[in-house]
Amino acid sequence: MKAYIKLFFEVIPLMVFFLVNSYYGIYQATLYFMISSVIAIPIAWYIDKKIPWMPIVTGFFILFFGGLTLFFNDENFIKFKPTIINITFATILLIGLKYNKLFLRMAMSRAFNLKDSTWRKLTLRWSIFFILLALINEIVWRTQSTDFWVSFKVFGILPLTLIFAIFQLPLITKDSNIEKNKLND
Repeated sequence: MKAYIKLFFEVIPLMVFFLVNSYYGIYQATLYFMISSVIAIPIAWYIDKKIPWMPIVTGFFILFFGGLTLFFNDENFIKFKPTIINITFATILLIGLKYNKLFLRMAMSRAFNLKDSTWRKLTLRWSIFFILLALINEIVWRTQSTDFWVSFKVFGILPLTLIFAIFQLPLITKDSNIEKNKLND
């Protein structure tokens, strides 16, 4: 239940962004996106009782690119943010993989007990997925209207991420079953 509540508070800033954009435009939406993201971080910490690193990193990017958007009165900065975030995550994961630092395992080891080889596969898959999301974001924001991009950001990226995560379950379950069978022997 705690995971659902946490997810809810991570999605709220996106919904605020979408709703405010629908009525007041991208600049007001950016401001409220920034505010709701800052509010959501301590709520995530309170619920989970640990530092919410992903929302903090994402929140930093939202504040930085949102601030640039508002300061320069240029919506391209907020549209470029998902590209930078996804490339950053992919780069961190791939550098960690190169130096045998499995950051994905560090972030998710409480949820899954997997072999290093499985963590490596997941790290590579998520890295490729983040790069793909960056490319998709670039195509959408450069070829579509701002309203379409906002809708895609809210109703496209999140479902794509959830679908991708679901497709990782067979690998995770297979490795988890192997671990359970070893324990039962």
